[in-house]
Amino acid sequence: MYKPFFGLRANPFSVSPDPRYLIHTPHTEEALACFIYGIQSRKGFVLLTGEVGTGKTTLTNKLMEWLKLQRVSTAFVFNSQMNVAEFLDYVMADFGIPCGSQTKSQILLHLYNWLLERYRAGETAVLIVDEAQNLSDELLEEIRLMTNLETASEKLLQILLVGQPELEQKLKQPHLRQLRQRITLHAKTQALSLEQTNSYITQRMSLGGCSRAGVFPPLAAARIQEYSNGIPRVINLICEHCLVNAFADGLYEVSAEMVDKVAQDLDLISFGVNSGLAQEKTREEQPELADFMRMLGEQLRYAESAISQGRKA
Repeated sequence: MYKPFFGLRANPFSVSPDPRYLIHTPHTEEALACFIYGIQSRKGFVLLTGEVGTGKTTLTNKLMEWLKLQRVSTAFVFNSQMNVAEFLDYVMADFGIPCGSQTKSQILLHLYNWLLERYRAGETAVLIVDEAQNLSDELLEEIRLMTNLETASEKLLQILLVGQPELEQKLKQPHLRQLRQRITLHAKTQALSLEQTNSYITQRMSLGGCSRAGVFPPLAAARIQEYSNGIPRVINLICEHCLVNAFADGLYEVSAEMVDKVAQDLDLISFGVNSGLAQEKTREEQPELADFMRMLGEQLRYAESAISQGRKA
């Protein structure tokens, strides 16, 4: 509707977790470093947590792009409301492992042999579980036991658990302490600062093909950051409605007053910048990532270049 008016080729504020729209902040870079370092070093368990709407799935999709480029075998579980049998069946199917038996012992034996083949070939297998805060205790224990699939020195299966902060609280329960102790790296998504919100909006408009500059001036972006509390999903929602309203009024620039009206219509309350969201410093907590992150920067630039060229082909 409004795309031709603003010279857009695509909706820049779609809620779909498109990895092209991932904004590279220190926290997202550190999270990607955690993932890739943990996978390449065969650490076993890596944890990613963050508030709703802070970009966990987008970040995960960016990781999966990189894994695909590296030809790493992956299984991605997006529905955590499963029992153990359903979970194992899904993982085997997503890895593409044939298994004629439905018995747990045979499934695990086939999985172990397949992982061992990958290991001997110098390959890695990664299991990613999204919405992990909804996993039952029984299934979390089963996932922990899957890390027992190992050689004498290394883990055969790398596991990434992705979830909301409730997952952290769940893992603090005494009966899950064995799983908690196996988590070697923990990354968190964070709300965006004002500067990052500005960059986020500009980047999305540019990727959408916007031919006009200054559609969201600094004052409007500041109000968006205030009302959204720096949560990317809420930023998308506000910006989408602002573009619709600006188009309806025949305006090429979103005003602060327009943002106020949209926020009121959406029943959003201004809480102040990044209120209540902890700003943890992963790099300081996990100093072993420092050298790896420098190397990772070159790998990510190469990966993004290759992915971009693949899309254009």
